[in-house]
Amino acid sequence: MKIRALLVLVLSIAFAVSPFFVDGFAGFDPDQFPVPIEEPPVQPAGYAFAIWGPIYLWLIAMAVFGLWKRADDPAWDATRLPLIVSLGVGTSWLAVAVASPIWATVLIWVMLIAALLALLKTPGHDLWLLRAPVGLYAGWLTAASCVSIGINLPGFGVAPFGPVGWAIVALAIALAISVAILKARASLMYGVAVTWALVGVFVQNGTTLVGLFGIGAALCVAALTAWQIRSSRS
Repeated sequence: MKIRALLVLVLSIAFAVSPFFVDGFAGFDPDQFPVPIEEPPVQPAGYAFAIWGPIYLWLIAMAVFGLWKRADDPAWDATRLPLIVSLGVGTSWLAVAVASPIWATVLIWVMLIAALLALLKTPGHDLWLLRAPVGLYAGWLTAASCVSIGINLPGFGVAPFGPVGWAIVALAIALAISVAILKARASLMYGVAVTWALVGVFVQNGTTLVGLFGIGAALCVAALTAWQIRSSRS
C-alpha cells in the first residue's frame, strides 16, 4: 500500500510540473488539422483553464496526506491504482498534444476513465482530502475529453456535422457522463468542475446555439449536484 501511496505522490508532483517542460501550449493548434478551426465553439473561454492550478495543488495535498496518514487505509488504497494510471498518462499528455491531437484525445480519455474509476471508489470519509480533489480533477477531465472530441472531429472533416454540430454532440456527451457519475457518487467538486467548464463554453460563445446549450447543461449539472449532495446528507 505504501508503495502505491508514494507513487501517487510522485506522479501528482510530476503531473503538476509537466507544463513547465512544454513551451506555450494553449490548446490544439488549428494548423494541426486538415480543416483548421481558429476558434472551436466547443472550447471554453481561456480563463476556465485556470482551474488547473487548484487541481494540481489539491492533488499534491491529497497525495501527501494519503502517504502520511492513510498509507495503510484500504479505502484510500482502492483509489490509487486508477489514479496512478491517470496521473501517469497525464504527465506525458502535453508533450503528446503538441505532436498529435488524435493520440492526445486517446490519452485524455484513458486519463478520464481512470480518474472516474478512482472517484467512484472514494470512501465516505475524508471527503475534502480525497473525494473532493479527485472529483475536481475528474470533472474537468470529463469536460476536457469531450472538448477534445468536439475539436478533432470537425478538424478532420468528419461527417455529418461541422464545428457547431460536433460541439453540441460533445457537450451532450459531457452532460450524459456527468449525470451518470453524479447519480453513482455524490461529489460536489466533480459537479463544480463540470459546471465551471460549461459556463466557460457559454462565456466563449454567448447566446449562440452552442453557448445556450452550454449554459443549459451547466444549470442541469449544478442542480443535480446540489440535489445529490442534499440527498446524501439526509
